[in-house]
Parts: sequence; structure tokens; C-alpha cells
Amino acid sequence: MADALKIGIAGLGTVGASLAKILVERRDMLTTTCGRPIEIVAVTARDRSRDRGVDLSGAAWFDTAAALAGTADIDVFVELVGGAGDPAHAAVKAALERGIHVVTANKALLAAHGVELARLAEKHGSLLNYEAAVAGGIPVIKALRESLTGNTISRVYGIMNGTCNYILTKMEKEGLTFGACLKEAQRLGYAEADPAFDIEGNDTAHKLSILTTLAFGTKIAADDIYLEGITNITIEDIRAAADLGYRIKLLGVAQKTDTGIEQRVHPTMVPLDSVIAQVDGVTNAVAIESDILGELLMVGPGAGGNATASAVLGDIADIAKSRPGAQTVPALGRPASALAPYRRAQIRKHHGGYFIRLSVEDRAGVFAGIAGHMAENHISLESIVQRSKHHTETGEPQTIILVTHATMEDAVRKAVKSIEGDGYLTGKPQVIRIERPKSA
Repeated sequence: MADALKIGIAGLGTVGASLAKILVERRDMLTTTCGRPIEIVAVTARDRSRDRGVDLSGAAWFDTAAALAGTADIDVFVELVGGAGDPAHAAVKAALERGIHVVTANKALLAAHGVELARLAEKHGSLLNYEAAVAGGIPVIKALRESLTGNTISRVYGIMNGTCNYILTKMEKEGLTFGACLKEAQRLGYAEADPAFDIEGNDTAHKLSILTTLAFGTKIAADDIYLEGITNITIEDIRAAADLGYRIKLLGVAQKTDTGIEQRVHPTMVPLDSVIAQVDGVTNAVAIESDILGELLMVGPGAGGNATASAVLGDIADIAKSRPGAQTVPALGRPASALAPYRRAQIRKHHGGYFIRLSVEDRAGVFAGIAGHMAENHISLESIVQRSKHHTETGEPQTIILVTHATMEDAVRKAVKSIEGDGYLTGKPQVIRIERPKSA
């Protein structure tokens, strides 16, 4: 039997503690399946005295992640510290420069420095594995990096943030406001005290940028994504979507076009009968559309200690099963030097159309004015509905909902801007894209 694989873990929070517990409790099983023992020989964490439910007395403690990565006698450095910068960045670099394999769950680090780290891994003969960085326990990285080799991928999209999906699900099922659902998500630990990173779409954008690189062979471009969060979604939008046969989800979408790569994160209306519309709560789902396989949809836990630890463990097991001198899979699916520059696609026709909600003054001519602006911008309407409220003789604001046929992004924005200029809106317009997945 091969010598033990020596592991150093930086970060013993929820995920790190879960991983350590699994490695200790299932040591014999892992030895059998991997062909060699896996041993935790070094750790670092802010609090050494905290009870993590696992005996780590046999591991050497280090004061910092960088010290562990740079000096410990280990084969694999597991980075679970988090954050795009130091200490995570410095520690991962230190490990790779020593020829130490790295496993990380850090999507922010990869979105910011993924190409640089991939180059280091290739230069020093190290593996850089990061299954847990995107969609928790769903093996989407392995699918794109290895299993779909030979396929030409046209689109990758999905629900990649459990916090947002939980909030939107709860709003729909219980009729609660966004604010009330956010507070509940924070109480349950699904959302941070400062939830902006999740609810504004940044977390999904980081994950999408990694999937884009794996799918299309371009350099990571996390700063070149159209980004829109869910903070402006109202219970009125949720109900209107249901009436029209849709459900609202926060999707990350990357697709290849004739003019480049399109990356976007935004609330989206998907048909109620589509598979992705049935993905509720903190669950994630990622769909990959390719020429040979067709559409592959993977659904599973997107966060949590055990789900993320399972993905990290899978990466460690892959390293344990590998043998010295064996050909390694490039970190980003192909050599870093072969990654093409990212080229952003031009604004193009949106296949699924748009949902537009307008709150307007209750007076004559409003309907005609709205329809006129749509026609001026060559927007064909599938439906236009006035949702009346009980109101007094003075008239309360009325809601008008439009659903367009496939049209251009800039045309919709120009039309809405013209409507705003007419002076009869009583609130900010709501514009939500409609996606019709192949599985719908």
C-alpha cells in the first residue's frame, strides 16, 4: 500500500470541522477506496481551544495559513479560510510554489486569481482542485473539466446561491416580503449579518465566471458580468409571475454567441413546468447545454458544512488515487497559456422576452402611451394587462404588466426610459428577463 497522504487544513469553521470529522471517522473506508491512508498532520485556525467534535491532538498547529502552507510536511494544502486576498491568496501561492497540491472551496479567490494560480500549479507540477467552490456538493467542476471533454458547450446556467433561492421560495410559498424572508434566512444561518454579497448577486457572479472559463476556454472575467440582485423583487412580482405561469429565480447565465461570451446574473422568470423552476429552498442547480450530450441538469445541496466538505473530500480522494508521474488535468480545463482572452458579446436578441411591471397614475392615455413607446422600439407584446386595485374617486396608482416576445435588451431599456420620461409612473419600473430552458 502507498504511503499516507498527508493533509494540512487551514480553517476549521463549519466546513473544515466537518471535513476533519469525516477524515477521522471514515479513515478505514477512505484507505480502502483510495488505496492509501489519508492523515491530517497539520491545521490552523483562529481558536485552538474550540471544541470541533473531532480529536486533532495528533496534528501540528500553525499560527497562520501561510506558515502551514510554506513549511509544513504535507502533500495537500486544504484552504478553507475564504476571501479573495490574503491570507488565502498568499497561502495557496506558497503551497503551489513548493509543489504541494491544493484543494480549495474559495470561489472569490479563484475569480480574482484563478489564472495566476493555475499557471503556478502547472509550473510546479501541482494539482489545484476546487469542486466545492461552485454549487456546493454538485460535481459541476468535474463534469466541465473532465467528463464533458469533446463536447462543444453552448450555454451554462443555473441557481448558484442558496440564500437567494431560499428567499424567493419563501416569498412565493408564504406571501412574505423580501425583508421578512431575509430576516428569517439570517436567523436560520442561510444569510450573513451583512447579506449584500449574496443578495446583490456577487456570489453567483464569482461562481459563474469560473464555469464560463471551464465551458468556453476563456480567461476568468469576473468583473465583466452584467449583475443584478434580488433586492428589488416584490411580492407583487412573485404573484404576477405565478399568474402568468412563471416562477422567479436568480440565475447565472453564460453563453457563447457569434460576437463573444455573454455572462449575466439577474432575477429570471422560468416556466412553472420547467425542472429548474422546481428547485426550492437552499438547493442549487446547474444546467449545461452541449452538442453531443444535449442538456445536463445537476441538482443538489449548494451549501452547508457536510455538502461542501463532501466536495472537498472528493478532491482530496482524487489526489490520493493519483500516482506520481501521471498526467494531471489542467486546473482550468486546459493549460493556462491556451486560455483565450475574454471577449464580451454584443447586446443581442433575448430569446425569452421580458416581463415589465409599471406602477402608473390612473388617468386616460396611459395605455396608449406605453403601447406607443413599445412600438417605437419595435417591441412586440405578447400581453398587456392592467391589474386594478380598489381605489377611491381620486384614483390610486394602477399596475400594468407587459410580457414581450423575443426582443433586444437595448430596445427594452430605451422603451422603459421613454415611458419614465412621460411623467405618469409612480414607482420604479420592474424589468425581469424570461428564460425558457430546453427542459421546459
